[in-house]
Amino acid sequence: MKLIPPWIQHPFERALMPVANGLIGHGVHPNTLTTLGLLVVAASASAFGLGFVRVGGGLLLLSGVFDVLDGKVARGGGRKSPFGAFYDSTLDRIGEALLFGGIAVFFVRGGVRADWTTWAVAAALGAVAGGLIVSYTRARAEGLYLECKVGLVQRAERLVGLGVPTLFFGAGRDGWLLISIVAVLAGLSVLTVLQRIYHVYRQTQGRRPIPEPAAVPDAPALVDIEEGNHA
Repeated sequence: MKLIPPWIQHPFERALMPVANGLIGHGVHPNTLTTLGLLVVAASASAFGLGFVRVGGGLLLLSGVFDVLDGKVARGGGRKSPFGAFYDSTLDRIGEALLFGGIAVFFVRGGVRADWTTWAVAAALGAVAGGLIVSYTRARAEGLYLECKVGLVQRAERLVGLGVPTLFFGAGRDGWLLISIVAVLAGLSVLTVLQRIYHVYRQTQGRRPIPEPAAVPDAPALVDIEEGNHA
């Protein structure tokens, strides 16, 4: 189950197909779109940090367009690659850290009532940590050849859930709306992590354990699978 229903998501993606086809026709590389998406997220984070909350929300939604386009251009243009997937995933995580860091700066700079500041910053830290762990659970599961796409709050839900309300209503009186959104995203991210843990647990019941690699005398140690994961 996802918070964004298919009847909203699918028409939006179809509307972007002509744009994606045009980019493919002009030879635009999907990694270029991924990089531009990160720059837009960084601009959104800066806008939030400086107190331009509506601008931050609008830029965040715009970054979601790049998030969709880079995948469509990669698939439609035959440019899918392991590095592209790694690059996209890595920049997404950097973007989320920047975004919630910018929101935390807004809270610290007086965007909320003084007695709410500690809780507001804690919510922002919880949101960024939750988002990173949500991503990690999927990457770790897929590294073990397990499917793990379940969960209420994935990246698209976090972008829309934060971008739409702040675009139209700003931070709310004394920042209460922005605090509420960030706190809800943090809580739902924790719920999503629990969903994924349970989902992977059910998949692994009855499966044979993954064998340990055989030791090779006088050979360099094998890199742990944990080190090779990208979240």
